[in-house]
Amino acid sequence: MRVYLRDLKEDDAAISFVWRNDPDVWVLTGRAWNNLVTEEVEREWIRQSLLSESVKRMAICVGDDARYIGNVQLTNISQGKAVFHIFIGEKQFWGKGIGKVATQLMIKYAKDVLGLEELSLVVLMNNKAAIRIYNAVGFVEVSSSGDKTLMNMII
Repeated sequence: MRVYLRDLKEDDAAISFVWRNDPDVWVLTGRAWNNLVTEEVEREWIRQSLLSESVKRMAICVGDDARYIGNVQLTNISQGKAVFHIFIGEKQFWGKGIGKVATQLMIKYAKDVLGLEELSLVVLMNNKAAIRIYNAVGFVEVSSSGDKTLMNMII
């Protein structure tokens, strides 16, 4: 299955706001959405993200029909470093290796296009699948605190 990244667009809010309201999508991220996210709230979040120089948010797409299934993003971009985030919102694509491919694509983008030198992330210790992916692509554990692990990668 073809996996690729494209810039996030305001129109993606029509799909992604549904994911923001699905607790299953967020259970392994360590973040919880306490308020209902409307399509307009999501659209404004995307609009602001597109204006920011310290974030790069991209859509994960699959197949020849360019189906939008999740997001991968770099935040806190500064001085050659950034924080990595990813989620697959379409649950039927979980466990299919798409997260690993999208992670590899974003790492390549971070290095080749943005000129970044270091990425970090925080992952829940019980998210074993994510940790396997992160280790496989070169992230290493730096520290742990509570139920979270900090990982880092020099690219």
